[in-house]
Formats: sequence, structure tokens, C-alpha cells
Amino acid sequence: MKTIPKRRPSVTVGRDDPSITPAAGLVLVAEVDRILGVASSIDGYVGSIKARRQGLSAGELVLSMAETMLAGGDFMIDLDNQARPDTAGAALRAVAGAPASTTFIALAKRFDEVAIGDLGSAMGVLVRRAFATLPEKRRAALASSRPTIDLDPTDIEVYGSKKEGVAYNYAGQRAGRAHPVVWAEAGVVLAADLGSGRDDPRPQAPDLIARAVGALPEGLGRPRVRADAGFFDRGVAEAALANRCDFAIAAKRNKAVWRAARTVGGQGWQPASGMAGAEVAECPYKPGGWPEGTRTIVRRVRLNADQVRTDPRSRRRRTIDPEQLRLVLDGEADHVYAYSFIVTNLDGDPVAIEAWFRERAQVEERIKDSKCGLALRHLPSGYEAVNRVWMWSALLALNLSAWAQGLGGADADGRAHAKRARRELFCIPARVIHHARQVVLRLSPTHRRGPFLATWAALAALPNAALP
Repeated sequence: MKTIPKRRPSVTVGRDDPSITPAAGLVLVAEVDRILGVASSIDGYVGSIKARRQGLSAGELVLSMAETMLAGGDFMIDLDNQARPDTAGAALRAVAGAPASTTFIALAKRFDEVAIGDLGSAMGVLVRRAFATLPEKRRAALASSRPTIDLDPTDIEVYGSKKEGVAYNYAGQRAGRAHPVVWAEAGVVLAADLGSGRDDPRPQAPDLIARAVGALPEGLGRPRVRADAGFFDRGVAEAALANRCDFAIAAKRNKAVWRAARTVGGQGWQPASGMAGAEVAECPYKPGGWPEGTRTIVRRVRLNADQVRTDPRSRRRRTIDPEQLRLVLDGEADHVYAYSFIVTNLDGDPVAIEAWFRERAQVEERIKDSKCGLALRHLPSGYEAVNRVWMWSALLALNLSAWAQGLGGADADGRAHAKRARRELFCIPARVIHHARQVVLRLSPTHRRGPFLATWAALAALPNAALP
């Protein structure tokens, strides 16, 4: 019997369907805006940026750019190519009329130093309001541990000699330097600044700490400020104490630190928690002039001789005691130790403190999310004011993602990073139907089985923002 092979059916492209949107999930952002009053809170602090009442307000401008970033927009031109052509999705967005890229630039240039500061104040209000709206179980979990304030600047390489507010950093890159301050346990940005790649982060730290503490909800424990060696300065420690915080700062490796580490005997080392092959001890190093009660905790990790590179530019070599390094390079030792030092005023077990400090990788994850998952990996404008609004739009998008998942219960098994959240929550294709004064979304079966519907139902059940 002769079988007739099946022919693939021919494919034709029919008429466009303007009722389909690629980003129906942005309705979650609209719900968060309704619950927290995101745009109206920003407007209440920043005020008017236009002489006329037409068009977008300051809050709507920043929120619209944040929505575009959550949906995958990387450049200002995505407002023209992605947001504005999506007529079906306009009814689902928090800001129905996305601005043109030229309009965004023109309005963002009107944000002066005061307006940018007010934008940061509004963010603090939203953080406190979001905490108060969280489910009781989630709120209790956050309140059960002392809040951690993470300081960690990040350089954003740019190109073009005429860009305002940038400079060459230590690596020879023309860069702007963002200074986000993150509440580690909640995964949200409390405060931020944008400077040049040449700006020393230490003089800015006291103001950032004060603003971050002011943004925290009331009723939490005593905050702990955690920072890398770029903030190793007595003034940062004093600023933490002045704002009723404790501090833990990575120490720079200098001769005094190495001398103190050599005095730790073999019995002083304890196995590190959750890090195989690492040991922790307390050493007698105290930087001159630092606050009373300052102590130093040291961690060491054993390295075999073949793990030490001969290239003097190797970063690992900086973590090795110079005397040990000389011995292993001369072939007189078969192993060395890589050391890390933490200067802190925290009481308690050094092993527990070192394990907590190692969780500083959380802020690095949030920064990576803002740069790789959103759009803070570049500063697109030649105007400093526009780049500052761009930075705050990216950080607002980061917070919106955390708030949508937290308020909607989508983070029960861990908070999704920006790209996963975009795939599962925000970039949900759907047909938008207007029927009986209602907007109906028709999803594909695949997305109906995902977390979107449960998150939307949880957000829809929450009341509107009780604005002052």
C-alpha cells in the first residue's frame, strides 16, 4: 500500500489584529500604582514640571519609562517603537499614553537637583507604604530580622566626550557611577545618587545612610549598614552610628591588617558557616580613631600553590599575605591563604557575623538585575538630568517588580529576577476585548497556567492607596 506523505499546510499572513498586546502583564504595574499611588506620590513631592497641565506629570513620566523597561525596553526610542504602538495594551498600563522619546528627554531635563531629591523622598514613602500593605505573614518575616542597608556603587560605562556628569574611572573607562542603597531583606532600593566615575563614594555615604534610614518602615529593629572596601572610612562608620545603625565594612588590606592577622593562632580559627574550606577568627586590628567597640573579623581560605598565578595583575594575589605570597612563588610553600577582613561594631559570634556579611551578594544581584534585566547598564543621554531620571526609572522598575511579586504573593518560592519576571508576569501576550464596560483579557493556555493570574487576583483584591 502506497502511503501519501503529509504535506505541511501553507501559511498565509492575514490582517493585523489591533486587539492583541504583547505586554498584557503590565496590568500588574497598574494595580501596584492603584494600591500604592506611585505616580501621585511622586507628583506630590516633585510638583509640577510644566507650565501647562496637559500631558504627563512628573510621576507619570518616570512610571511610564519604568513600565517600558519592565516590558523589555532598553533605550528611550523604545517608547516610540514599543510602548506607543501598542494601542491594545494602552488601557492596561498604569500610564495609558506613553510619551514620545523626545518628550521624555524634554521633560526629564526639567528635573533639577531639588526635583531629583524629591523623587528619592517619594521612593521612601512608597517603600513604607508597600511594607504596610504586604500580607501579614510576609510583613512579620521582614520585621523579625534587623534590616540590612547595603551600600555598593556601580560604574556605568558611557561613550561620547560631551556627556555631562561623567568622568574617567580608575580603569580608564568614561563612566557614570550609580550609588543605589538597598534594603537587602526586602530587595528594594531605599535611596540613590548618580555621580561620575571619578567620585569617591565615601563622602556621599553619610547622606545616603540618613536617607535610607528615613525610608525604612517604623517598628523594625536597629539597622545594620553593610559595605565593601570602597566605603572603608571612619566617617562612614560614624555616620552609621549617628543614624542609630550598626556597621560592618570590608577593610582594605594594609600592613597593619596583615600584622594583626599573623597574630591569630591555630586555635583561634573556626570553620566558616556555609563555605567549605574557609575559616573565621577575630584579630586584634582596630583602625585609628574609629568608634569605641570596633572589632575586626577575618576569614581565610586555603589555596594550593598551583592556584596562585604568577601574573602580578591577578586580583587573587592581593588577598594573600605578602610574606606567604613570596614563599609560595619561591617554591618554599605548597599552600597559602586568601584573607578577607571585616571591621564592625556588631557583637556576637564572628562566624555568624561573617556569614551574614557574605550575603552582601544580594545587593550585587539587585544591581545586576537593574543593569542586565532592566536598562541601567547604560546612560543614554548627553544631559545629566535626563540620565538621573533614567536611573530612577530603572530603580523604580526594580522596586515595582519586587512590589508586584510581594503584594501578589508571587515570591513565595523566591523573588524572580527581572528577565524571569518579564517572561512570567509582565510580557504576557493576550487579546484585549472591551465588553459591557469591562476589559477582558484572553490568554494562551500556557500563560493561564503560569503565576500571572494568581498574582493579578491577589493584587486586585487589595484596596486603593490611602493617600494623605
